[in-house]
Amino acid sequence: MALPLLAVLLAGCGIRATQVPTDFGPAPSRVPCALSGPDISTQSSRGVPVQVFLLCSEQLVAVDRSVRIPDGTAEAARRVLVAQGLLDELAEPPSAPEEQAGYTTDVRGGMTVSGPRDKDPEGILRLSTPPEDLTPSALAQIICTFADSGAAQDNGTVILGGPAPSPLHSYECTPEVRADPGTNSPPSTVVS
Repeated sequence: MALPLLAVLLAGCGIRATQVPTDFGPAPSRVPCALSGPDISTQSSRGVPVQVFLLCSEQLVAVDRSVRIPDGTAEAARRVLVAQGLLDELAEPPSAPEEQAGYTTDVRGGMTVSGPRDKDPEGILRLSTPPEDLTPSALAQIICTFADSGAAQDNGTVILGGPAPSPLHSYECTPEVRADPGTNSPPSTVVS
């Protein structure tokens, strides 16, 4: 008698299956992705205040940094210096507070960025590593960081290529890329 009653009770607990597909986004995380670090005003004394995108809870999150640019630098050279400074900041391991908050980076050190070559259009950037050789998350970090800075084109896109003569692509940082950089690659079009 107790066995059928127990079977009825166990069958009624839990979550019922549904015929309607549901998508409530990623599961909540215990990692806060919030820093209680230094004020950007103290960082700006060391250079130009910028933001870079680090990974936290499988999404891109902006953190404050600074980049040094010599006074009187021409605009074309300034764009490359800003891009190199941002790339260097992305490759730096997260600080202790950032690491405790769950921040990581997929961008590896040693990568350099340069400006246009002989037949390249103005305003493009070339990485020492071809973009297609980067992990999806590293490419998303670079594109979103560049797109949100002085390294971007006027419309917020980033024209990027690998070492010459590799092809150039115009990349965008979309909300989908920021929300899930491991799955969503930055949309790109070939630049002729």
